[in-house]
Amino acid sequence: MGRVRLRTLVLLRWMAVAGQTAAIVYVRFGLGFEVPLAATLGVIAVSAWVNIFLMVARPSQGVVHDWEAAVQLAYDVLQLAVLLALTGGVANPFLLLFIAPVAVSAIVLRPSVTIALAGLTYLSVLALGLWHLPLPWRPGASYEPPLIYQYGLAIAVLIGLGFTSVYAWRVAAEEERLSEALSEVQTVLAREQKLSALGGLAAAAAHELGTPLATIHLVAKEMERGLAPDSPLLEDVQLLVSQSERCRGILKQLSSRKDQGDAVHERLTLQALLDDAAGRHSDLGRTVTITVENAAPEGVQAPEIRRLPEMIHGLGNIIENAVGFAAEKVDVAAKWSDTEISVVIRDDGPGFPPNVLARLGEPYVSERASGDRGGGLGLGFFIAKTLLERTGARIDAHNRTAPRTGAVVRATWARAAIEAPPLMGA
Repeated sequence: MGRVRLRTLVLLRWMAVAGQTAAIVYVRFGLGFEVPLAATLGVIAVSAWVNIFLMVARPSQGVVHDWEAAVQLAYDVLQLAVLLALTGGVANPFLLLFIAPVAVSAIVLRPSVTIALAGLTYLSVLALGLWHLPLPWRPGASYEPPLIYQYGLAIAVLIGLGFTSVYAWRVAAEEERLSEALSEVQTVLAREQKLSALGGLAAAAAHELGTPLATIHLVAKEMERGLAPDSPLLEDVQLLVSQSERCRGILKQLSSRKDQGDAVHERLTLQALLDDAAGRHSDLGRTVTITVENAAPEGVQAPEIRRLPEMIHGLGNIIENAVGFAAEKVDVAAKWSDTEISVVIRDDGPGFPPNVLARLGEPYVSERASGDRGGGLGLGFFIAKTLLERTGARIDAHNRTAPRTGAVVRATWARAAIEAPPLMGA
């Protein structure tokens, strides 16, 4: 299935019909040049009828198949070739319009289709060099540009055709890859937001269920003390007591984190943020060390960070990559001041190769070094960088200086951009 709507092709053709008609009418009546008016307007009218037919036959104007778009663009090339043949051939400056259909094909169709269409255009230019009517000129006079000029114009069009096609194809391919990568970013962010919301719900549930469960446990204990040792209900009551204690333990685990619960759940200390980001990667066979340094003047309070899923996933993804390539350890060092918060992640692995470092942060960049463990950095690092930049971070990546080896990734925020507002009544 192609990526172009029929409406787009029809609209472009209507624009061509209007432009061609205006040019022919102006040359004939404005400049007074002799133009085969009936023949040229007849060729233009065919394009208009093609559009009318398509609008009637396909009223939905939906996306067309590759072959349908290719046939329509091939028709546009041939229609332009006939029109140029009637008006001077390669000597006509409107020869440049051959680039348009091929450029459209390069953007929306498969490369094989674009190559075939470019081949048809090359043949059309060649045919125009062999046969065409004279260039329209004043009555009783004629103008024939030098042959070498006509050849030069034709070659310029062919070169421009190739360059424009390749350029348009590369731009379209990069845009598609970027769109796919950004779609993956949105998927990851939605998942992180859902997990964050579930964490808050779990904390709220633990808080709300604590009181009734404590009542159940107390009543069960009273019943246990009131039953005779040989009572047939004693075993059931003891089971009720043990299970209520188990439930209390589960709820205690859910509510044990300091950053949980309503408004409090939405704020984290810097240490808690890094623990959360690194926690899932601390059991992968490498030592992950987390340090937090105060670089603020005396009396400045430590920051509490807004719980942002973008930050947690972004930092976690970079830490995961560092763990994957580290030889032994990963250092996660945070520093805060009265105006700025930074997180630096260092590993002792091989570092970034120059070809990767130059393009780091672009989607689908190849891994650090072929054969190394840990997989590729391409989409993962792109997602992390994109998510962190959404929170206002500036990302910098480089290698450690000799004799040390390893990669260094620094994320820096203005403190005001991510700091949680004061709690009501605080």
